[in-house]
Amino acid sequence: MAICRSKLGVTGTKFHAGLIMSARLASAMILVAVASLSTHAADSALSQLDQQCLACHSAKGLEMKLANGDVLSLQVQGAVFTKTVHNKIGCAVCHAATSFENHPPVKRKIAGSREYSLEMNRVCQSCHAPIFKLYESSIHAALFREGNSYAPVCTDCHSPHAVMAKASYDAASGAPCSKCHDPIFNAYAGSVHGKTGLNCSNCHRAHDVTPATAGDQLKNACLGCHQGALDSHRIWLPNAGRHFDAVSCPACHSPTAKRKVDLRLYDNVAQERVAEREGVPQFETRARLAGAKGAGLDAMALRSLLRGFNIEGTDNRTTLRGRLEVTTGVEAHQLTRSAQAIRDCAKCHQQGADPFQSVTVSIVGSDGRSVRYGAKPEVLNSIVSVDSVGGFYAIGGTRIKLLDWLLALAVLGGIGVPLGHMTVRWLFRRYAKKISGKEDS
Repeated sequence: MAICRSKLGVTGTKFHAGLIMSARLASAMILVAVASLSTHAADSALSQLDQQCLACHSAKGLEMKLANGDVLSLQVQGAVFTKTVHNKIGCAVCHAATSFENHPPVKRKIAGSREYSLEMNRVCQSCHAPIFKLYESSIHAALFREGNSYAPVCTDCHSPHAVMAKASYDAASGAPCSKCHDPIFNAYAGSVHGKTGLNCSNCHRAHDVTPATAGDQLKNACLGCHQGALDSHRIWLPNAGRHFDAVSCPACHSPTAKRKVDLRLYDNVAQERVAEREGVPQFETRARLAGAKGAGLDAMALRSLLRGFNIEGTDNRTTLRGRLEVTTGVEAHQLTRSAQAIRDCAKCHQQGADPFQSVTVSIVGSDGRSVRYGAKPEVLNSIVSVDSVGGFYAIGGTRIKLLDWLLALAVLGGIGVPLGHMTVRWLFRRYAKKISGKEDS
């Protein structure tokens, strides 16, 4: 039998709540606790049954030892619960299996605290179906479906006994997000966004949280507030539209961050990033096979990888699109004021620039996050790179002379073929006229 214990003293004697209490002792406890809650009773809408529940459960130290040795706190702070949005539905709606007459349930066994949390999470779904539908499309739900039983569920972010309307996020501590993302929150707290009072859900949304690297979500989140950003950048930044497509906002607005180039596998037919097939991981296996030495993909290995993704489809259906971004999520949240952002073009547009020394190739994983594999910086200097960095490259832009020559030759080749064809036709017609003139004479 699970043991409930409390540090609450009754006439100076400690008692164990897991033991079967006499009706006289239980009644005495209720009278004492109800009296202590009388100051809140006038302001609360708690039913008599709820007040009876709180008579015991507001006691400090009330807890239950579970089968696996976990200790489950049974304390509910009465003063907090009276202000929660759940005070209107009361205890019995969520704890339907428990009755006041048969409490605690002697035969019930709880395996562990996580199992209990997941069990109560299903209760949340019964009332909050629309919110749960949003959650199902989130990165948190994707992780849970993949078998991570500790991925966040409702009860991890919302204490059911302290849910306040639109106030579950604490700007000072970052809770509940900081429970899992503490390093990122610490970086964010010192950023321009953290100092202006914005919270995580302003950019990442509260329930349908998706990976920041998915599609254009990061850029769209920024432009959602900074709607005039593109026009203001056009005043001083050449090719501003191309920069917005190929350079992430933190790459310039987190000036101390380390930057890198990510070459994303892109489906030219579907017009979207290539994603792993459900239940059939293929990217890392193919990348390892292509780069057998494990030292990162070189130019030929990268070509081989692309060929592998094009075997089952149209040639050149899968290509690469380059993007300049910061290396870590922590750096992505260290945003500064616009006056401190990088405006020195030479930071990137010079031969041997730091951002071009770190290169990855990526695909969208089954949970929506990018799956990356390292590549050698030399891939940006190969013939493969003419297509690889086409999304953000302009002649002279990176000061990589080989790329300039390769792209120039590609352009000249594209122009030269039709010009050559027209020239041959003109010469053939001229020759045909000469032959025809001689025959007539």
